[in-house]
Amino acid sequence: MPFALLSALYWVHILSTVAWLGSQAALLLWVLPLGARYLPERERLPYLARTLRQALPWQWFSAVLLLATGMFQMSANPYYEGLLAVANRWAAAILLKHLAYGGMLAVNAALGFFVLPGLQRAALLTARGRAAPDGARLERRAYLWLKINLGLGLLVLALTALARAA
Repeated sequence: MPFALLSALYWVHILSTVAWLGSQAALLLWVLPLGARYLPERERLPYLARTLRQALPWQWFSAVLLLATGMFQMSANPYYEGLLAVANRWAAAILLKHLAYGGMLAVNAALGFFVLPGLQRAALLTARGRAAPDGARLERRAYLWLKINLGLGLLVLALTALARAA
């Protein structure tokens, strides 16, 4: 693979990683805590729902870019010996990295297909002045999934470092 193309793929891969993990960290450590601290109680669920609805498409876009660029990078690596061939430390680290990445995809799916619709329903009830009986549970679930996703993302980074050192 030409050097310039491989370099561009690495750049897009790193940029996508920063976008996905950076958005996870920003949501958990900055954006959502600020909303919880400064917004009135009735505005917190709508804020959480809107924030997730806006963040998830960008995370999915980053995930697709990571998959596409990662495949090319892996095939260009001299340690790569074939699909599921775990013949060295690099291959073991990459396999574990891909399992963690798959976990991140599953978490994003859970957030987008199960948690977010519930949050949006609860936010709609709240906006209409009605109580959302499962609002607190949905909020805790969203935070839990976001924490799990960030943890998996940090694991992906650690496994990437391990593969680079192999």
